[in-house]
Amino acid sequence: MHFSHMILITLTFLLLPPSSSSSSSSSSSPETINNQPRCLNPFLQHKNDSLKDYILSLANHVDTANWIKNIRREIHEYPELAFEEIRTSSVIRRELDKMSIGYRWPVARTGVVAFVGSGLPPFVALRADMDALPIQELVEWEHKSKIDGKMHACGHDAHVAMLLGAAKILKQLETELQGTVILIFQPAEETGEGAKEMIKEGVVEKVEAIFGLHLVLSSDSGVVATREGEFLAGCGCFKAVIHGCMIPPQDPILAVSASILSLQHIVSRESDPLDTPVVSVAMVRGGSDDLNVIPDSVSIAGTYRAFSKKTFYALGERIQEVIKSQSLVYGCSSVVDLEGNEFPRVPPTVNDKRIYDHVIRVSNLIVGEGNVEIAPVFMGSEDFSFYMDMDGDDVKIPGCMAFLGMKNRSILHHQHSPHSPYYTVDEDVLPTGSALHAAFAYTYLLILTSTD
Repeated sequence: MHFSHMILITLTFLLLPPSSSSSSSSSSSPETINNQPRCLNPFLQHKNDSLKDYILSLANHVDTANWIKNIRREIHEYPELAFEEIRTSSVIRRELDKMSIGYRWPVARTGVVAFVGSGLPPFVALRADMDALPIQELVEWEHKSKIDGKMHACGHDAHVAMLLGAAKILKQLETELQGTVILIFQPAEETGEGAKEMIKEGVVEKVEAIFGLHLVLSSDSGVVATREGEFLAGCGCFKAVIHGCMIPPQDPILAVSASILSLQHIVSRESDPLDTPVVSVAMVRGGSDDLNVIPDSVSIAGTYRAFSKKTFYALGERIQEVIKSQSLVYGCSSVVDLEGNEFPRVPPTVNDKRIYDHVIRVSNLIVGEGNVEIAPVFMGSEDFSFYMDMDGDDVKIPGCMAFLGMKNRSILHHQHSPHSPYYTVDEDVLPTGSALHAAFAYTYLLILTSTD
């Protein structure tokens, strides 16, 4: 039997749900499948390696592991904010050139999109964000940020390094890829704009599945955590300016006060308590030092979050209704902005069941069943959600976001949460992240083509 045929039989058996493989297992011994040796990667049978062993051996090879870490450190030293990732993208392109991997650049201004595989359908995408934050790093170490006021405080430097590591692994498996892997190095996640720009430039037009990985401190190092369905909250911001009238005089401060109280009632009186939405007014600005003068206008701004897409979009509409209605009650007018460029609306991250199931099977394969967790829902948001939602459009890509834990108990007192000036990364988990990316894409393409 030709090696590629053996791969299709074997990996489909091992990675599809149990119901898909029961018929073949009934007539085969535990050591064989259809009377062929049970081996995840038969084209490497002469090395006596499985797919897991082979991918992990590539990822954990001392030269590769050190290379991944060094890439992360180089990017960390020169952090760049949203749509400023010129140096970062040059590092990515330099390494892709060394591996003879083709790519498009610039995409979405500073992004890079690379391709590994046959160049033909089906297409599966892996995504890493690459922008930094406007934070002054306070961690004293050899590779501390060299740019004042900028820092990789959310792990995006590590995300880039892991995806480059996956590119290296996939390149060595390229002749066996049953389709094409698209590697998305995306700018401007922190501002919620990068994914939308990538989508506008057609990066995911033919993609049939997408996978993203984010480092977290909520799980132990090397543990994969994700969940089916609603995972990360959608996040929206609102700004409103309430104008009073001069004749007869109307006080916009009263209208703002009523609006703020009424906005709190959306959550406490109108929402399903099990849906856990959030509405917060975080800024009120108006008036002057002249305490005898009613201001012409008062501004308020805040944020809203929800896990359900239906609730999230309805929440924005309700906020607008409340502010406009309360303004009218007090004889004022208002302008409400829910789609500001400064803080674009990011929809909830809702993992597709089928892709989630595949991520769980691949994670069990790479890190072991004991190191795979069902994650709780998180109030944080991620613009990865746009790839799966297209901002409410009908076109959606099935996908899954997963977390890779890096809580190292031996240095726990030195580890701080994302967006902290003391944020650090457990670099020992980076090769695992590369292996997860590569294994997801390789096996997904294989199963997809075997079932056509």
